Amino acid sequence: MTTALASAAPIALQLIDVPTPYLVTDLTVVAGRYVQFLCAMPGVRVHYAMKCNSSPEILRTLAAAGSAFEISSIAELRMLQVHGVDPADVLYSHPIKAPGMIAAAWKAGVRRFGFDSPGELAKIAENAPDSAVYVRLRVDDTTSVFPAGNTFGTDNDEAYDLMLLARRMGLQPYGVTFHVGSQCQSTGAWRSAIRQAGELMDRLRDEGIELEMLDLGGGFPAHYVAGDPSIEQLGQVVAEEIALLPYRPALVTAEPGRFLVAEASVLAAKVIGRELRGEEHWLYLEVGAYHGLMESLQSPGGWDYPMSSSLPDHDAQPTLPFTIAGPSGHATDVVGYAIPLPAGLTVGDVLYFGSAGAYTLAYASNFNGFAPPTPVFVGG
Repeated sequence: MTTALASAAPIALQLIDVPTPYLVTDLTVVAGRYVQFLCAMPGVRVHYAMKCNSSPEILRTLAAAGSAFEISSIAELRMLQVHGVDPADVLYSHPIKAPGMIAAAWKAGVRRFGFDSPGELAKIAENAPDSAVYVRLRVDDTTSVFPAGNTFGTDNDEAYDLMLLARRMGLQPYGVTFHVGSQCQSTGAWRSAIRQAGELMDRLRDEGIELEMLDLGGGFPAHYVAGDPSIEQLGQVVAEEIALLPYRPALVTAEPGRFLVAEASVLAAKVIGRELRGEEHWLYLEVGAYHGLMESLQSPGGWDYPMSSSLPDHDAQPTLPFTIAGPSGHATDVVGYAIPLPAGLTVGDVLYFGSAGAYTLAYASNFNGFAPPTPVFVGG
């Protein structure tokens, strides 16, 4: 398989002897994306954001390639420990953590914790004494498909005060991080965020604090249907902005997730119904928003997965605009509207969703008794 999985899918995937629905992942693509990231951003350490896909096979592949990891829970840390990952090399970046999870992570050997508030600092000081802490800035994420808004992060003035408070609490003011939003579509978002981090670094240096880590966060886009900045373009912007910082921290890291895994996977789902409702053509699949395609509900106007089908000469077929729905009885279980697909599609045919490796199985449930796609791994 290649990165253009959707167009290659009908021939390659019909050889897979697994009943639909399934999600097939090429681990060689995952390893290749890791190398591509490192080449585009020399000197930047990767901490894979495992929340987007924590399949053991992917964790093992990235660990073998040399990746470090970022976690959001103690359960994710336990997954990594199975693969021999050293907790001391893990970033616990979630800004709001349960006290018990902080204590358990510290006991396991995690020593670096993200935060964005006085309350979180107090929990860390109590449950992970002497730890290194890094503050999350609130930056412009409006050019991303999935912005975080005001959910997390703080402004520079409060971040400055918080880092001084951390020092008074006996914690190590260690670094600064931000998140430009998932699937960010503008190089300018990283440019302005790094400059914002640089302003904080400069102010803190006047207080005798030189930060050891700049964490570029996540948001590095994968390729779907629309064009997005390439990782090489982003790498150039990052390099230019880091060169303008008051000083270069000892560790510059990033937390890519989607970029490393999205394009490695194809989701295959069979058509279980076709109906004409008024003038609208509907296809019902055995997988819907609640069984792996949740991001279609979270993005304005739906989510543009590259698509193909099991019909011969898919791209040469006359098309109709289809509304695609899942198998559940819930009215919101709709994957997309007015999607051009072959007019001849019918019950029993298979649709292939490309670039489906991120936030599919991680979100999937057994809602209404319908099972998520079966994971299948090739390569690696």
